[in-house]
Amino acid sequence: MHIAILTFDGYNELDSLIALGILNRVSEPGWRVSIAGPAPRLRSMNGVTIDAMIDLDEACTADAVIIGSGSKTREVVENPAIMTTLSRLNPNRQLLAAQCSGALVLAKLGHLADVPACTDLTTKPWVIAAGVEFLNQPFYARGNVATAGGCLASTYLATWTIARLHTLEAARTAMHYVAPVGEKDEYVERALANVTPYLEHHVLQQGLALG
Repeated sequence: MHIAILTFDGYNELDSLIALGILNRVSEPGWRVSIAGPAPRLRSMNGVTIDAMIDLDEACTADAVIIGSGSKTREVVENPAIMTTLSRLNPNRQLLAAQCSGALVLAKLGHLADVPACTDLTTKPWVIAAGVEFLNQPFYARGNVATAGGCLASTYLATWTIARLHTLEAARTAMHYVAPVGEKDEYVERALANVTPYLEHHVLQQGLALG
């Protein structure tokens, strides 16, 4: 399974890199997580520079695509070259998830036409202006499309993605690994409480059998 995290100039480190770290806690042959960008090198909103691991063309073929947020998302959605490439994203064949202002990208691509969304409070008016219903909660998913609002809600996107592509138990284990010592059970249960209402029946049954 290949998960691509779309990361643009001005990216929010908490969105792209927390998801990257949690997703890479899965130890499974063929499991791969990549930072994807429109340029070889990307600079964050706080000046942290990283190299893209794959380009946007390859990202569009991934099994799951997480769209990170950042300070330049409105510039991203006004970039014809980027949006034309991203028009290949298709929730009928892959998971699509958006963190904070990443929801604006999904909205502009038409993937939130009938799906309410979570986003951060700064992005909220832009998403509403794009015709999307805003949800005052940290995570929501319908089918293969998920959104999260607030930087640390990236943990919920990672939990959902692992549960969908691997197992609920793998998601539980990954979250347990990264959670603070002395608060691990609390963190895991909070993540699962936010994510499990939006998991398919067979995923939940699998988790019950393993739990």
